[in-house]
Amino acid sequence: MLTRLVSIIVPCFNQAQYLDEALESVFNQTYKNWECIIVNDGSPDHTEEVAKNWLEKDSRFIYLYKENGGLSSARNFGLEKANGDFIQFLDSDDFLDAKKIELSLEICLKYRCEDTIVISNFRMFTDHTFCSTEPYCELKQEYFTFLELLFGWENKFSIPIHCGFFQKSLLDGFKFSEELKAKEDWIMWLQVFQNNNNCYFLDKPLALYRIHPNSMTKDEQLMSENQFKAILVLKAIVPQAVYNEYLVFVLKQKNQKIISLENHINNYKKTKGYRVLEKLKNNSFIVFFIKLRNKIC
Repeated sequence: MLTRLVSIIVPCFNQAQYLDEALESVFNQTYKNWECIIVNDGSPDHTEEVAKNWLEKDSRFIYLYKENGGLSSARNFGLEKANGDFIQFLDSDDFLDAKKIELSLEICLKYRCEDTIVISNFRMFTDHTFCSTEPYCELKQEYFTFLELLFGWENKFSIPIHCGFFQKSLLDGFKFSEELKAKEDWIMWLQVFQNNNNCYFLDKPLALYRIHPNSMTKDEQLMSENQFKAILVLKAIVPQAVYNEYLVFVLKQKNQKIISLENHINNYKKTKGYRVLEKLKNNSFIVFFIKLRNKIC
């Protein structure tokens, strides 16, 4: 087992304050035959200083710098340099349980299937990993199919990328879509699962997902824009019939949200508070008083 090299790819951009903790979780892995490829994606903060401290501590850490190109670009750069038989992704603000690599690799070697994926469960944390909370969604073995990933993603579940542990052959020739600033992981899961079902669910919280205000998932505009971009990218990787079915599915979802919003507005208009506000708004004396106050102010 010790002969199997695992490549851990850590893309970094402007999150030096979290990087030490992420790399410490790599250093503490009970499985020892790994390389950790730290890709600095043009960070203006002290990411390089943090990374080089770990290089001095352990030669298994590898530091690479590139001009800023985004998360997908950094992961692709790391994949190009990876020498391992297996791939583990880790974003610079997240964390791995000490047995993540060992237990995942045990499953791969136990079943000896080609193109194996092991997906662990996860928990969430903010400042301290020992104060973790329940995950934002439930993961189940039955979710890990192409169609479930296509129609269930973010409706029922999504998979933090560091939950995955991939046999390298699955990602040979694969590239994250660099035109996407978000949803690129969804496209990756779909491409990986399109022709592969050798997936094993390790129902232990071996990945820890950090919640913080600067997370890309907090940027609703970014996520919305990239949802539409991802749908365009999707067209190139799925059969036309499946793509058409997915478009109908998305339109139905959007329509349901519009109907729900309309119902909410109509219910609000029936409330006493809304009727009082409407009367005040239509009262000419109140309108005159408000205009006068605004002029004085």
